[in-house]
Amino acid sequence: MEPTQLVLLALILGAALGGLVSTLVFTSLRARDRVQAEASSEIPDGVAEVLSGMDDAAVVVDTSATILASSPPASPFGLVVGTVLPSDELKGLARSARTGETATTETMRLRRGAPPAEPRLVVVRATRISPRLTFLVLRDITEKERVEQMRRDFVANTSHELKTPVGAVSLLSEAIESAADDPEQVRIFAARLTAEAARLASLTSRIMNLSRLQAADELNDERDVAVDEIVASAVEAHAIQADSAGVTVVRGGARGLWVRGDPQILSEAIGNLVANAISYSPRGSSVGVGVKAIDGIAEIAVTDRGIGIPEGEQERVFERFYRADQARSRRTGGTGLGLSIVKHAVQRHGGEVTLWSRPGRGSTFTIRLPLVEGPAPEPTRKKRKKSRAKAALSRPAPPAPAPVNGDTP
Repeated sequence: MEPTQLVLLALILGAALGGLVSTLVFTSLRARDRVQAEASSEIPDGVAEVLSGMDDAAVVVDTSATILASSPPASPFGLVVGTVLPSDELKGLARSARTGETATTETMRLRRGAPPAEPRLVVVRATRISPRLTFLVLRDITEKERVEQMRRDFVANTSHELKTPVGAVSLLSEAIESAADDPEQVRIFAARLTAEAARLASLTSRIMNLSRLQAADELNDERDVAVDEIVASAVEAHAIQADSAGVTVVRGGARGLWVRGDPQILSEAIGNLVANAISYSPRGSSVGVGVKAIDGIAEIAVTDRGIGIPEGEQERVFERFYRADQARSRRTGGTGLGLSIVKHAVQRHGGEVTLWSRPGRGSTFTIRLPLVEGPAPEPTRKKRKKSRAKAALSRPAPPAPAPVNGDTP
């Protein structure tokens, strides 16, 4: 074999041997890195930055369920770096995700804050980062679930509330037909039929008003409106109801305040509070409507001396179709939508409505709206007459008329 061929063969063998050695070294290094990664609890690069920018509560935990990193919203749930996951459900979910190949999701209730706080409904998704690290993301769906429950209740309650007067109208119409030969019975049934039809019309109108308040983006007739105007309109609209119930409505407080909004919607909102106060007040009592200005806010308070609302029910009185006193609401024809309409109407105007109540002592509903600068007050009729007389006296006298037919002046 020639020397050139021997050199070439040696080069080929050397290259092959070098490639084999390099492959063995690379494979061993990868195996070492994999073993180190499996045994390491170090957080991969970039995870801490991602956590700091998250809006949801999220944590990274190791095999002992110790929190190694967390997002800012995780603290209220007690998920603090250096502590152990506070819930056995969370520990089990992290263990399940770490031993599996796919992400695991569960819905559970976790307390947010100190023990007086109510448990929150959260969806937790656990994903494996490494054999020793698990990534947990918690999404609070309490409000979403509450809204969904309210929607289901609204559909169910609306169906029930509409079914009652519709059924009554149907039965009364059949009764009138059966009693066609008895004028007295026909009159009785016709009166009841009219009452049920009015109740049905009122319920339908309130549902439409509530839907309009929730769906519309802008107010139809937004302008500067006097608080005196909307309060007077609300009180006058329920004067007959107050007389029938033997209740006196008293208006007091500051005058000359102005707010920005739709006068009809605001008047209806205050009217709903006045109507409720009259309905729940005993005969011979009074309902107060007070107005005052505090730090740029107009407060319109409607106070009664009625039965009051238990503390446990005060959070729910603004829900649709909720009635604190079912028997009285049925007797007075209440729909359970009045306070819900008040709440949405006030919120549409950038305000809020609050409640103070004690059983046996009465209730006070307060509407708070931002104040605006009203127009300058117009002069009274007497002042205008006096100013016109003063202006006439200050004007120079007109020239004397020229002589006529030779008369001397």
